[in-house]
Amino acid sequence: MEAIKAKLIDASATVIGEVELPFDIYGISPKVGILHEIVRWQMARWRVGTACTKTKGEVRGGGRKPWAQKHTGRARQGSIRAPQWVGGGVVHGPKPRSYEFKLNKKVRRLGLKMALSSRALANRIYVAENFPVKDIPKTKTLKTFLNNLGIDDALIVVPERNLVLEKSADNLPKIKILAVEGLNVYDILNHQNLILIKEALPKIEERLRR
Repeated sequence: MEAIKAKLIDASATVIGEVELPFDIYGISPKVGILHEIVRWQMARWRVGTACTKTKGEVRGGGRKPWAQKHTGRARQGSIRAPQWVGGGVVHGPKPRSYEFKLNKKVRRLGLKMALSSRALANRIYVAENFPVKDIPKTKTLKTFLNNLGIDDALIVVPERNLVLEKSADNLPKIKILAVEGLNVYDILNHQNLILIKEALPKIEERLRR
């Protein structure tokens, strides 16, 4: 069983060593079917589902029959709010609903391991021992750090929510800051690289080994 390793970098994005990652989390062969199902599940949960149209019975007006049933030479009509009329109701239109469907927790956890593994096996995981942005939001400092690393598309995972770092990444469209508790398959797959703050590693292991 070959060890899974990631590059260890310092605050200037210089590689200073390697970090060995647990094989049971970062060494699982990704399966497209499982990852696809989890991404579908995530996107379905995010859908608001507020689209709504009015049926014939909900559109205002149309209570009186527009003309007699027979002897007018015209087709029979029961209401000016029938679907074939302009301003009429909509047949089989959308109604507010939830698009969410059930997906087992075991499958979701496996998918997260596969997503992490897909980046680890492609040597696209970096572990940051220190980070240049500390107390004040500085987009330029973060951009320089990423340039030194030679990447412009990354998901940065921090132990807990970091508003200073989030503010620093606001104007960097391909950079996202995410706390361990919010780590998910969609965001991992949506970014080419993964930068893990060193303190986040034990929290990721704890979350995936519950």
